Amino acid sequence: MSEDKVKIEREGMRKGIYILPNLFTAGSLFAGFYCMVSTVNGDYRTAALWILASSIFDGLDGKVARLTGTASKFGVEFDSLADVVSFGAAPGLLMYCWALKPFGRLGWLAGFLLLVCAALRLARFNVQVETVESRRFVGLPTPASASMVSATVLLFYHMGWPSSYNRVAILVLIYFLALLMVSNVRYNSFKDPSLIKRQPFAFLVLAVLLLIVIAAEPVIMLFTIFICYIASGPIGFLMTWPRRRRLEKALHKGHEDLRKQP
Repeated sequence: MSEDKVKIEREGMRKGIYILPNLFTAGSLFAGFYCMVSTVNGDYRTAALWILASSIFDGLDGKVARLTGTASKFGVEFDSLADVVSFGAAPGLLMYCWALKPFGRLGWLAGFLLLVCAALRLARFNVQVETVESRRFVGLPTPASASMVSATVLLFYHMGWPSSYNRVAILVLIYFLALLMVSNVRYNSFKDPSLIKRQPFAFLVLAVLLLIVIAAEPVIMLFTIFICYIASGPIGFLMTWPRRRRLEKALHKGHEDLRKQP
């Protein structure tokens, strides 16, 4: 970092920081920490609910910053550090204590992998934020990964299943989520401006029906929504694979033709 950049950031810190968006970030961090407290106390259902609360705070802090014009470098860094705790450490500890402890080394390694992949995913996002299109995320977003963990725990409680039920599937799920976070699979960010423009009337009817179904079975629908979102990335990756291969071959051929030219 250059000396001029350091001086600019120090001057910005002397002027103060924006309180409102950073309060939401602090709320997300608090929820993640309380998730770990509940996990240590053996209250796994409450821990899962606090992960969802953290996801809500995390979604609000950025929107509040953009709407109020209070986005800052400090806020971005604070948000990333909070996300490592709330969407890396908290769900990793929850899954280890709730279901993965009997696996021994494989169990705690799964929890650690979830943490380190969340940290790597956030670091890559901060580096690529200016170069990647805003409509797509590269890799599974950390809040979605943590929310999937939360939805799994809540589904087991809702269905009356013990944590010992199908533990192998849970272990595979954790490794799968961790690898998706650091993959190049693209996910919809729902930041497309066209989504907030005028839509056909049928869209409103479908949205109302979806809300009714969610209200009828919130836990099952929450799990279904997150599993569909997570699956959408690999499915989209496989569906666009032939087109990407053709594009890569065309580019390679173009480079070869340029080299052959005198």
